[in-house]
Amino acid sequence: MITHIPLAHPKPDAAEFIDIMMGRKPQARTPLVEYIVDDVVMKPIVEGVLGRRWVPYGSDRESQKAYLDNFIEFWYRLGYDFVRFEQSLPFPESKLIIPDAAPGSPKSREWANEHQSALSGWDDFERIRWPRIEEFDFFAYEYLNDHLPEGMGLISSHGGGIFEHITWMMSLEGFCSALVNDTALVKAVADKLGELMVRFYHHLLDLDRLIAVFPGDDMGYNVGTLVSPVALRTYFLPWHKKFSSLAHDNGLPYFLHSCGNLEKIMNDLIDDVKIDGKHSYENNIIPVQDFQLRYGSRIAVLGGLDLNILGASSPEDVRAKTRALIETCGGRGRYAIGSGNSIPSYVPVDNYLSMVDEAVGISSRDPLSAG
Repeated sequence: MITHIPLAHPKPDAAEFIDIMMGRKPQARTPLVEYIVDDVVMKPIVEGVLGRRWVPYGSDRESQKAYLDNFIEFWYRLGYDFVRFEQSLPFPESKLIIPDAAPGSPKSREWANEHQSALSGWDDFERIRWPRIEEFDFFAYEYLNDHLPEGMGLISSHGGGIFEHITWMMSLEGFCSALVNDTALVKAVADKLGELMVRFYHHLLDLDRLIAVFPGDDMGYNVGTLVSPVALRTYFLPWHKKFSSLAHDNGLPYFLHSCGNLEKIMNDLIDDVKIDGKHSYENNIIPVQDFQLRYGSRIAVLGGLDLNILGASSPEDVRAKTRALIETCGGRGRYAIGSGNSIPSYVPVDNYLSMVDEAVGISSRDPLSAG
């Protein structure tokens, strides 16, 4: 049963959230964190819990404003200290599109085409039309920045990381072939992507409510990194170091979402890239509480409630696991509670709300519900 949300009188404190994550303030509460909440999960909450009219994000300004107003209200009334938002430059990429299998979802799902690519050689590199920063519409970022309630912050990034985008453009198969046969092409594409993302971040860093840069770049799978650590250190981690430096030069932390087993590059990410926090955990790789024991004295630990639990357990089990993580990881400090990855369309709404409600109830920051 939902008892604490939606909050009647939210008291977001983005500055305190950052101070807790950076270890500058003792952890008197365990704040919420999330990377992405799918619209399929968000819509019934906006309509059924918040009592608002859902409006999809369209091509016109009015629908965009209406969507973003709901977006802000969602994060605000559920007890987050911030909203997290991202959009991507329109890189040419080959995707497979299928209907979303989540019950009731009207969406399609895109999957990276691992065999066919939009860029397979130097001719393609020279021929394709690379996106121009001057043509990108930053309206959504600016609207969120200008309409956040008092105390809330904006956490944001470019949508998709440099390693992700190169493998989506070249296909994973084509990219791996180029790593063997044409490293100059790999470097050229990575550098082009990195240069465009640096210019993108210069725009984001002008936003005065931005409290952290928090990109995603999936570089691993269950037992290791998707390509050799040497390749990641050569072509991709230097760009993350540049993004991190941009954030730090502006007084902001740099958090990283990256799926998979990154054990072989974790020290690189912490000591060289200088990430301030890590997100994305799977129990079958390393449970978040074990990761925190290993690295939590050096960086913040974000999220960690395994998606298998969120997706397939009962709401009661979700609450129990949420309590356990707050007691263990929250008790050690520099920890925020949330999913181990994101809230995709297949996560039951009741399970997501149970996690959030349990966390908000434990923090006891506003015990009054809207009802």
